[in-house]
Amino acid sequence: MPERAGTGRAGTFAPVVVRAADGLARWVTRMLGASATAGRESISEAELRDLVAANIVLSGEERHIIDEVLAAGARHVREVMVPRTDVVFLDASLPVANAVAAVRAARHSRFPVIDGSHDDVVGFVHLRDLLIRPEPDGAVTVGELAREVKRLPASKRVLPALSEMRNEGRHLAVVVDEYGGTAGIVTLEDLIEELIGEITDEYDLAPDPLPADGGVPSEVDGRLNLTDFAERCGFALPAGPYETLGGFLMASLGRLARVGDEVEVDGYRLVVISLDGRRAARVGIVTVPRL
Repeated sequence: MPERAGTGRAGTFAPVVVRAADGLARWVTRMLGASATAGRESISEAELRDLVAANIVLSGEERHIIDEVLAAGARHVREVMVPRTDVVFLDASLPVANAVAAVRAARHSRFPVIDGSHDDVVGFVHLRDLLIRPEPDGAVTVGELAREVKRLPASKRVLPALSEMRNEGRHLAVVVDEYGGTAGIVTLEDLIEELIGEITDEYDLAPDPLPADGGVPSEVDGRLNLTDFAERCGFALPAGPYETLGGFLMASLGRLARVGDEVEVDGYRLVVISLDGRRAARVGIVTVPRL
């Protein structure tokens, strides 16, 4: 999903969602008649699921909410981040006037600031820092406007990351891979959407329309992660050393994807329709006729 931080929506939803997520285990244990002071550390996810499954007090809707939150909490930040290939970075040495021209075409509000390399993120700037500045403020380069940026390991789970960012008042974090490099960025909105679904506004690109008959869409975004792909298309891709549809295609092909490449899976043919740089941007889905 594109990075849409800073629109004000994350700040509105974050307190409600995080408080609900942080108190989930305590709420369930109270519903089940356990101590109201039971903390998250005193009950494992497996134990919580067992309690929910065995209890007859919870309604179907309440069970669904719990399942959704637990499923989101089990995912890692790397699964919901904006990958570095889709991030607009600004070099610290870039003159402010040039940066203004560069960000006008972007659909983001926060931009990581780097010192020559994408793996050396020194901070971030908000769109307002570039466009709405006191005169004269003396800033010549982007680096002089950069704010401190938070870092999260790619392996961190969604709920702890959401709680941590909210408590620290952070709206954007750089996601760091196991080698210390920049894997991408994640925003409060990205994390919140894992719990409550997609949040859209007038600045967002229109989502792919769902088929009216509820069937499999004819094409999807190659950046869809495996969970979102399964929800949208109704069938799952096999797990592997990848997080997205594009990653699955690359792993299946054993090379970088090219327009026209095809991979068959579970009775469907996935066809690379277009590329964005070296990744599959749009992927068609065709039903394979049964013989």
